[in-house]
Amino acid sequence: MSLPPHGATTLRPLLVDAARHGDLLAEARSLRPILISSASAANAVMLAAGYFTPLTGYMSRADALRVAREMRTEGDVFWPVPVLNLLPAADGIAPGERIALTDPNLPGEPILAVQTVERVEVLTDEDLRLIMERVFRTTDLDHPGVATLLAQGRTLISGPIEVLNFSYFESEFPDTFRTAMQLREAIAERGWRRTVAFQTRNPMHRAHEELCKMALERLDADGLLIHMLLGRLKPGDVPAPVRDAAIRRMVELYFPPDRVVVSGYGFDMLYAGPREAVLHAIFRQNAGCTHFIVGRDHAGVGSYYGPFDAQTIFDEEVPPHALAIEIFRADHTAWSKRLGRVVMMRDAPDHSNEDFVLLSGTKVREMLARGEPLPIEFARPEVAEILMRHYQAAG
Repeated sequence: MSLPPHGATTLRPLLVDAARHGDLLAEARSLRPILISSASAANAVMLAAGYFTPLTGYMSRADALRVAREMRTEGDVFWPVPVLNLLPAADGIAPGERIALTDPNLPGEPILAVQTVERVEVLTDEDLRLIMERVFRTTDLDHPGVATLLAQGRTLISGPIEVLNFSYFESEFPDTFRTAMQLREAIAERGWRRTVAFQTRNPMHRAHEELCKMALERLDADGLLIHMLLGRLKPGDVPAPVRDAAIRRMVELYFPPDRVVVSGYGFDMLYAGPREAVLHAIFRQNAGCTHFIVGRDHAGVGSYYGPFDAQTIFDEEVPPHALAIEIFRADHTAWSKRLGRVVMMRDAPDHSNEDFVLLSGTKVREMLARGEPLPIEFARPEVAEILMRHYQAAG
C-alpha cells in the first residue's frame, strides 16, 4: 500500500515529457541564460523528480518567510524549508520574463530548466536572519548550510519551472539515481504494502545495518528503501560513488534477497537537522514509503542540534495529519560487548559507554587512512575494505 503523495492525489514531477522537450529546449536557447547555484540546481532536480510534490517552482519571499516561521507556504502547503532560486543580482530580470536556468555542475553549463519569473525580490538582513534562525537554528557562518545560503546571494527569483533533465545524476549514477515515480513503481512491482525508508549521506556500518533490520522486524515491513543523497556534501564526507559501492556490497552480503531497494536522489545536503528530517520524510512519502527511520542527530552537523531534536520536531512542530508517513524513532545503535550484538543504547540501560564499541568519525578515517582494519563489531570487513581504498588513495 503506497501512501498518497504529500499535498496531492498524484505526483507532480516537473520534468517535461518527450513531446514537450524539443520545443522547450528550442525556446530555452532563445532565452536569457542565467547561471544558478548548485543549491538551486538541486532544487530543480528534486522538483523534476517528483520529490518536491506538490510544489510548482521556486518560492517567493513571502513563501520563504512563512515557511521559515510556520512551515507553511502562502498557499497553505505544509513545507519545512524554503525552496529558493537565489542570485547575486537581478541583472535586469523582470516579472513575466522567461529565463533559461543553466547548470553549474556540468561542463559547458547546459540548460537545466526554464523558469517563468513571477517576482524579483531582495532578501533583507532580517529576512536572512529569520531563515537561518528558524531553518538552521543558528547564524554561525561555520555551519555549512548557513554558509551555502549566504554564498548564493540575496536576489530571489520566484516562479514556476519546467525542467529539461536531471543534471549529472542520471549519467553519473545510472544504477542508483531514481525518481519518486520510479520508486513508487519499484515498490508496487514488489507488492510491498509496508515499506520503511532509511536516509543516509554516509557509508553504513554495522549499527546502521542492524538499525534497518530492527525497523523491518518491529514494523513488520515488507521491504526497505536505502535512499542515499547523491549531491554536494561538506568537505570530508565520503563521496557518493564510494558510499554507493560500500552500501551495495553490504546489502548483497548481509540482507535477505528481495527485501531491499538501494537508490539515491539528486539533492545537496542542507545539514539543517530537525527541519531537514521533516523534508526527508516528505521525500519518502512521495516515493511511496509508509515509514521513515529518524535516528539520533539526523541530518545534523557539529553540535548545532540536540541528539533527538530531529525526532521531537515531529511531535512539537509538525501539525497532526500534516504528513501521512509514520516515523520510526531510533536511538543510537552500537555493538554491545556484553551482549555480543548490536543494540539500541536505550534498550541497554545497564550499559556504560565502555560496554559499547564506539568510534568517532575522525578515528575511523584515521584508521582507514593508515590501512588499519576496523573492528568487525563496528564495520563489515567488505565495507571497510572499500572505504580503506578510498582513504588511502585520497592520501
